[in-house]
Amino acid sequence: MALSSTLGFPRIGPARELKNAVEEFWAGKISEEELKAAGRNIRQGNWQLQKELGIDHIPSNDFSFYDHVLDTAFMVGAVPERFLAQSGGTDIRTYFAMARGVAGGAHAMAMTKWFDTNYHYIVPEFFKGQTFRLACTKPVDEFLESKKLGLITRPVVLGPLSLLALGKTSGADPLSLLDNLLATYEELFVRLSDAGAQWVQVDEPLLALDCNGDFCSSLTKAYSRLSRCAPNLKILVASYFNGLDDNLATALHLPVDAVHLDLVRAPQELDDALYLAPENLSLSLGVLDGRNVWRTDMRSALDILRKAEKKLGKERIIVAPSCPLYHVPVDLEQEREIDPHLRQWLSFAKQKVAEIASLSRALNGGEQSEKAAFEASWAAIESRKQSVNTRDENVRRRVASVTQGMAKRASSHAERKSLQQESLRLPLFPTTTIGSFPQTKEVRSVRAAYRAGKITRGEYDFFMRLEIEKSVRLQEEAGMDVLVHGEFERTDMVEYFAEFLRGIAFTKYGWVQSYGSRCVKPPIIFGDVERKGPITVEWTRYAQSLTKKPMKGMLTGPVTILEWSFVRDDQPRKETCLQIALAIRDEVQDLEKEGIRIIQIDEPAFREGMPLRRADWYGYLGWAAKCFRIASSSVRDETQIHTHMCYANFNDIIEAVAALDADVISIESSRSRMELLKAFRDFSYPNDIGPGIYDVHSPAIPSLEDIKELLRKAVKVLSPGQVWVNPDCGLKTRKWEEVIPALQLMVKAAQALRAETQK
Repeated sequence: MALSSTLGFPRIGPARELKNAVEEFWAGKISEEELKAAGRNIRQGNWQLQKELGIDHIPSNDFSFYDHVLDTAFMVGAVPERFLAQSGGTDIRTYFAMARGVAGGAHAMAMTKWFDTNYHYIVPEFFKGQTFRLACTKPVDEFLESKKLGLITRPVVLGPLSLLALGKTSGADPLSLLDNLLATYEELFVRLSDAGAQWVQVDEPLLALDCNGDFCSSLTKAYSRLSRCAPNLKILVASYFNGLDDNLATALHLPVDAVHLDLVRAPQELDDALYLAPENLSLSLGVLDGRNVWRTDMRSALDILRKAEKKLGKERIIVAPSCPLYHVPVDLEQEREIDPHLRQWLSFAKQKVAEIASLSRALNGGEQSEKAAFEASWAAIESRKQSVNTRDENVRRRVASVTQGMAKRASSHAERKSLQQESLRLPLFPTTTIGSFPQTKEVRSVRAAYRAGKITRGEYDFFMRLEIEKSVRLQEEAGMDVLVHGEFERTDMVEYFAEFLRGIAFTKYGWVQSYGSRCVKPPIIFGDVERKGPITVEWTRYAQSLTKKPMKGMLTGPVTILEWSFVRDDQPRKETCLQIALAIRDEVQDLEKEGIRIIQIDEPAFREGMPLRRADWYGYLGWAAKCFRIASSSVRDETQIHTHMCYANFNDIIEAVAALDADVISIESSRSRMELLKAFRDFSYPNDIGPGIYDVHSPAIPSLEDIKELLRKAVKVLSPGQVWVNPDCGLKTRKWEEVIPALQLMVKAAQALRAETQK
C-alpha cells in the first residue's frame, strides 16, 4: 500500500500560540516550563490533527521555538563561544541569545533567507578544528513524546551536508568538519532507533542548488555511514523548492530507503526518477503545492501517482506535499469572511493534509470512497478557470502598452546626484531610518478598533496624526537628516499596500512564520492588479507639513509585493509583477506631485525571488529589475529614489542591484560586520549605499564605539560621499526606549565620522 506523509506542519499554532508564548517568555511574563508547555500543546495538536485526517508518516521534530537550523546547530553543540561565556551553558536562554543577541554583550548570529522563501534562518557559525557533540536530544525527546500518545512519528532533522553548506565557516573548508559532525548524527540515529523510531527524515535541500562537486561527492560517503549506524532505522532524504537536476542520480543512488521529489517545482523530473530509481528505493512524491494556497487538482495529481505506480508499485510510493507546510496558513476553516467564490479555490495546511490523505486512499483502491473530494476539487478548478474576476482587460491593455523608455531615468546617477545635492543640501554621512517606528500596543489597539468599527475615521486619523507628529519631533530632536513618518497606519509592508490594489484578497487568520516569533499574513493575488487610488499620499503630505527637513515617501516595491503574497499560478509571475509595478508607478508620480523629494521603494525580497539554479537567474533578474525601474523611473532627476534590501547575498545579484539604478540603497550589514560590502567594492558600485550599522532584530542597544567601528569599516570599502547612516531594517518590532537612544548614538557616530573625514 502507498503511504501518506507530510514533511512538516506549521509550528505557530492556529491562533499564533507560539508567538504569544515566546514573546511572553522574553518579557518575563511566563516561566520556562510554561513556555515548554505551550510548545507541547502545539506539537500534540498538530500530531493528532494529522492522525485524524489519515496521515501515515507524521513528522516530529518539525516544531521549533525559533528556527530549525538554529535548533540543529544547537543540537550538535555549535554554540559560539561568546554565548557560552555569557550564559554559562546550553540552555534555552543561550538558544534565544544566539538568535537575538545579548543586551550589552554578545551580538546575535547572522540571519538570512531560507532558499527562495520569506522564512529566515539563523546562520550557523563553524571554525577550523571545531568538534561536535550531541548537546541536546530534542529529536529523540519529541519522538518519545509522540510515542506516549500512541503515535510512531517520523523525526525530521536537517542533514549534515546542508547544515555545513548553510553555515559560515572561518579558517577552514566546511567539509573538513564533516567526519566529526557525522559521529554526532550517528549517535542521534542510534538513540532514535533505540527509542523505537522506524524512519527518520533527513532534509538536504542543498540538493536543489547547483551541484558543488565536493559537497555532492560527500553525500554518498555521509549516508553510507549513517545507513550503517542504525540498521533498523529507515532513512528518507528530502529535498524541495526545486528539481534535483544534475543531483538527481546522486540522490537516487544514496544508500537510503527513500528520496523525496518536489514534483510541483519540477514535474518533468518524474520520468528520469522512475528510470533511475534502484529497485529497493521508495519515492516520496510531492504532488501538491506546499508553498501556495491554491486547491490541488486532485485528478491531475492522481494521474501522476498512477504513472509512478506502474513502475514502482504502490508499496514504493509515499504521497506528500512538495515541501514542508511551514509556508502556508494553518486552517482555511477559520476564514469565514473570504468571498465564498474565492474560498472554494483555496487550501491551507489542514486542507492540504486532507488532500494528501485522500490521494493516498484513492491510489490504494479507494477512489470511489473519495469521489466527493475529487468532484469538489474538479468543481473548484473549473470555477477558477472560468471566473471573470481573474481578468481585467484595461489592466492587460496597459501592460501591453509599456515601452522601454518607461524603465529608464532621464539622466545618469552622477548627473542626478549633483541636482539632488543642490536641492536637498544633505551633510556628509546623512542619517535616516528604513521607515517604520515602534508599533506599540496602543497603536495596534487603535488600528484594530477602527477596523472593527469601534471608533470613527476621524478618531483614527486624529490618533495617527499625533503619532506621526511625535515621531517627527523625536527624529528632529535626535538630529536626523532625512525623516520618515513612521508607518503607524500599516499592519504590514505588503498587506497594507495590497489593500489598495484590485485583484487581491486577504485573510483574517492566515498567518505564516517569517522568523522567530514574527508572523505575516500574505495577501492572495487571484486576479489582474491595479491601484484603486492613492495609498500613502495623505499621510506623507501631512508628515512633510510638520518639518522643513526632507520626508521620505515610503513604498513597497513590486517584486516584494509579489514574493510576499500568495501569487496566482495561472499566468507567469513576471506578468503579475509588471501589473504591480504600474500600480506603484502611479503612487510614485502622485507623491512627487505633492512635493516629496525622496521616495523609498523597498525591495527586501529581490534576492529571495531568484531561481535556485544559476542558469535561470538571467531571465528573472532581467524582468525583476525592469519592474522596479518601471515603478521608479517616471520622476524628475531632482527626486531621489531609495530602495532597501536585507538578508541577501549581494555577490550573486550585484549587477542586477546596479541595474535598478536607485540613487541610494540601504542594506542589512551589522550582523555580518560589514562583510556584505565586499560585493559593492569589488563591483565598484557607483551609487550611494546605507549599510545598516545596528541590528534591529536584537533588543540590544549598540554602543557609540560599535557604531563608529562599523562606519569606519564602511568607509574603508566605500568613498565617504557614498555612505548613508541608517539601521539595518525597520524599527516596528522594537520599543521606543530602545529606538530613541540607538538613533541618538547613530547621529553622534555620523557626526564624529564627519569631523574625522573633514579634518
